[in-house]
Amino acid sequence: MSAEAASPGVPVRKRSRPRIDLRRLGRVALLGPVSRGRLPDAIGHVAEAHRAHHPDADLSVLSRAYVLAESSHRGQMRKSGEPYITHPLAVTLILAELGAETTTLTASLLHDTVEDTEVTLDQVREEFGEEVSYLVDGVTKLEKVDYGDAAEPETFRKMLVATGNDVRVMSIKLADRLHNMRTLGVMRPEKQARIAKVTRDVLIPLAERLGVQALKTELEDLVFAILRPEEYAHTQTLIAESESGQSPLDTIAQNVRGTLREAGITAEVLIRPRHFVSVHRVRMKRGELRGTDFGRLLVLVGEDADCYAVLGELHTCFTPVISEFKDFVAAPKFNLYQSLHTAVVGPGGAVAEVLIRTHRMHKVAEAGVVALGNPYAPDATAPAGDEPADGERADPTRPGWLSRLLDWQESAPDPDTFWSTLRADLAEDREITVFRTDGRTVVLPAGASCVDAAYAQYGDGAHRCIGARVNGRLATLATALGDGDTVQLLLARDTVSGPSREWLDHARTPAARIAIAGWFDAHPEDAASQDAEDARYAPYAEGQAGAETGGDGEVGGLDWPQAHPGRPGTDLRPHDAGDPGGDATECLVTLVAESFGRPRLLADLTEAIATADAAIVSATVEPPSEQRVRHTYTLQLTDVDRLPALVRAMRDVAGVYDVSRA
Repeated sequence: MSAEAASPGVPVRKRSRPRIDLRRLGRVALLGPVSRGRLPDAIGHVAEAHRAHHPDADLSVLSRAYVLAESSHRGQMRKSGEPYITHPLAVTLILAELGAETTTLTASLLHDTVEDTEVTLDQVREEFGEEVSYLVDGVTKLEKVDYGDAAEPETFRKMLVATGNDVRVMSIKLADRLHNMRTLGVMRPEKQARIAKVTRDVLIPLAERLGVQALKTELEDLVFAILRPEEYAHTQTLIAESESGQSPLDTIAQNVRGTLREAGITAEVLIRPRHFVSVHRVRMKRGELRGTDFGRLLVLVGEDADCYAVLGELHTCFTPVISEFKDFVAAPKFNLYQSLHTAVVGPGGAVAEVLIRTHRMHKVAEAGVVALGNPYAPDATAPAGDEPADGERADPTRPGWLSRLLDWQESAPDPDTFWSTLRADLAEDREITVFRTDGRTVVLPAGASCVDAAYAQYGDGAHRCIGARVNGRLATLATALGDGDTVQLLLARDTVSGPSREWLDHARTPAARIAIAGWFDAHPEDAASQDAEDARYAPYAEGQAGAETGGDGEVGGLDWPQAHPGRPGTDLRPHDAGDPGGDATECLVTLVAESFGRPRLLADLTEAIATADAAIVSATVEPPSEQRVRHTYTLQLTDVDRLPALVRAMRDVAGVYDVSRA
């Protein structure tokens, strides 16, 4: 299937394969079922595309599904004037060309029958089995809510749930939207724009996340043509002009073929044209397009090792542009994409971008999850009873981003929050993997902090997180994590601790932000207490440090302020420290406590000191730095032998990670 697209009535770029004549198919479809044992002519092209990917596929089930779909939709017409059966046929053809397996194609042919005809889900289950029935039901649920500003959030909430249970539901939905977008010209302009915006904001990012680049790029071009027609027309003109002469990519491609042939590397070197949106983005980035900007070289090889062999030859025989090199073979993208990216300088200084991948990598790059077949089929090579450790079905198509979406969508308090958060999360196009101390991994969006890691690992239990160690070193919760970091999260012992409002500034994931906001909504008294605490620290922020403290741990007649990240320091001294002399066994000692900032930290430390029978002579709390607080206490002990117990008591206070003598 071509990845190029155009708006209705606008000439399109030359395609490698002609598009099927849907009106002709409609006439064929109206002829009804054919004799038993013969595949209906109307889906002959679907069968041909399917067999190209699955030579041994049983086509009889497709024949039965077509007969049921055609007979139940007979008499129904699309707004374009075509028989309705042309729509499920076109959707199924899209999926067949991407390499979808037979079950997905069967469900695609039937995806509108339960919603728009008298066919019931029980009939589908009885005729085609539980799996097809489940897929049809999943797609049907996505279609039950009409498009509209208020309805969209709930539509896509259901879509996420359905996708999480079986990604093939989303595959059918994306192909369904693509065909609808291809025929959107029959609708009013305002409706075209509304559907195009939703496609741009949600469905295109989902197609990207699922790795279905062939669908994503055509959807992008269709949306571009509708929402920005003038820029689309200009881009189309530039592309047409570039095709009128010989491209400098032709010369570079010939040189690359010769280089690889001399090196004994079997490879296919193709020129891969950019689609409309891609050309437009390059023009916006560079201002003026070069002859090589209208396409890229694609080098296809047999084995992973051959990818690096090709890279070595190109970097040896051509001048490489090192800044353009990316290795997505060793480190695949979150959407299963694998490829080596580089750029080389050809004759006359022309710079060509080059993609290097195996044939299988190319199939997955184009079709994503669709190319993986049934992700839930049992693995014949796996030992009997070998189940995933977490009890879920092993599914390579359900990566971290999808699991995160499924987790937080259940907690989103209202449709507006869900909708805005969904769009923001889908805008993230990079992921990192961090390691827990038990060896398990947590997948997070790029730029995530220790706050995000805490909520990803502990859920609401992260409310009592007080700090972290990143790669063995103490770190604040605000610390941004990098790919491959090891994170150990430190939790307070008490179960009543709550988060800080400042965590919202560091949380990148919807799950963390929703959980933190939910805690404050459920604990308004704690929120008010934190706000009051901020106000109590205001005098110190204005340089009024030096408040007096009594031996009972009060400052200026008030309870000791709670230490908290981001608040100014205090220098607390007693009214009457008393004579430090006395019994010879008594002693003065100065201890420094290093801790993470949290509410009630100072109060808990003074309580621990008092419990250890030590008297505070003076105490200084330095201004917090990156959520870490340094306390210096001068203490009077009745017996020097009590010092080890005192140090242990202070270290046992939640948030304190070190106590030492000054």
